[in-house]
Amino acid sequence: MGGDVDHPGIEAAEQAAAMLTAAGMARMPARVMMALVGSPDDGYTAAELAERLGVSPAAVSGAVRYLISMRLIQRLSRPGDRRARYDLVDDAWAGMITSNAPLYSALATQMDRIADENTDAPTSVARAREVADFLRYLTERMPGLADEWRARRG
Repeated sequence: MGGDVDHPGIEAAEQAAAMLTAAGMARMPARVMMALVGSPDDGYTAAELAERLGVSPAAVSGAVRYLISMRLIQRLSRPGDRRARYDLVDDAWAGMITSNAPLYSALATQMDRIADENTDAPTSVARAREVADFLRYLTERMPGLADEWRARRG
């Protein structure tokens, strides 16, 4: 796996994909996304991704559709080339992280409901309230953290 001259960084990309998979991302989209992190400057075609990953073009096609729908990758077109090429969307990581803010807010509401329904267990109530507070904190801070990051790197 490592040391592949045609595809530098393939071992690191596979390890990063395994980490994303362990964190809950579907395996094939994680592998495609991490392959694109290390893509050539003009991206990869679906056939090139399939070859790099050692999978069928159909597996890549489904992963690409999913990642495009999540606004994590984009389809690139080049004049005179009918084959689509794919690459990461600029700022995809910050967008992916901050897009979870509504989920954290909704989870905080559910944590409060759990606490409200569990009044006979003060330790559980306190734990649920603490989780809710933390999730609200993330909801409030994430957009600002992404903005700070953009300002810092720019």
